[in-house]
Amino acid sequence: MPAMPADYAQRYGPWALVTGASSGLGAEFARQLGARGLNVILVARRRDRLDALTADIERDSGVDTRVVELDLTDAGAPDAIAAAIADLEIGLLVNNAGFGEKGDFFEIPLAQQLRMVELNCKAPVWLTHTVGGAMLARGRGGIIVVASTGAFQGLPFSAVYGATKGFDLQLGAGLWYELRGRGVDVLSVCPGPTDTEGPRRTGVNADKVPVKMMPVEPVVALALDKLGKRMSVVPGLANKTASWLTRLLPRSVAARIAGRMIQRVSE
Repeated sequence: MPAMPADYAQRYGPWALVTGASSGLGAEFARQLGARGLNVILVARRRDRLDALTADIERDSGVDTRVVELDLTDAGAPDAIAAAIADLEIGLLVNNAGFGEKGDFFEIPLAQQLRMVELNCKAPVWLTHTVGGAMLARGRGGIIVVASTGAFQGLPFSAVYGATKGFDLQLGAGLWYELRGRGVDVLSVCPGPTDTEGPRRTGVNADKVPVKMMPVEPVVALALDKLGKRMSVVPGLANKTASWLTRLLPRSVAARIAGRMIQRVSE
């Protein structure tokens, strides 16, 4: 049974920090956390969207919000985050910010691929270290790492993205074991095709995706409900089945299937 809002706020409050909160899964995490009674810190680059979202959350849920307009790949981002949250007790961290690119490895600009590594891998490490240490000292808190079903095999034409999501999945799994029994819950969530800006930005043709892209609401609800109960979750029966089959196949076969699928949906 899902935790009631009061119980959730007591376990993971009083504040939650959500990265990549201006759209998609991040915005939905912020909305649902507010509905569960947590005050929310929203971190992203697009201030106008953050301001609109905070107004909605405060109106609908009656919680407090704080906006941190920030590019997490900036050199000064760790210090900026530390200063922005110095007066708050954060009980839940959602490492959601990230992006992907589709195309031939040598045609995607190197700077863009390195920025992907910075945002998808480096940012969750320093954010978790910055925020999670205080949770551990209090003996209470939660950390969600947003990975992807792309973490389970090599992804031709999205090679760096797939590698970063594999990193995220394993980071969450390692921390889950380290922190279990010490009061801090860790969950890796691995969405499959999801109806967000990301697929549209990278040219995915939704009509050619073999399974219907999931809306963000059930993905986020499942993650919040399973935090503290599971090490990782894959939302959606079709995605879950595909992820299990992928892990049973030889890696060369899994990569070949993934490559053909990415070529198909990008045509």
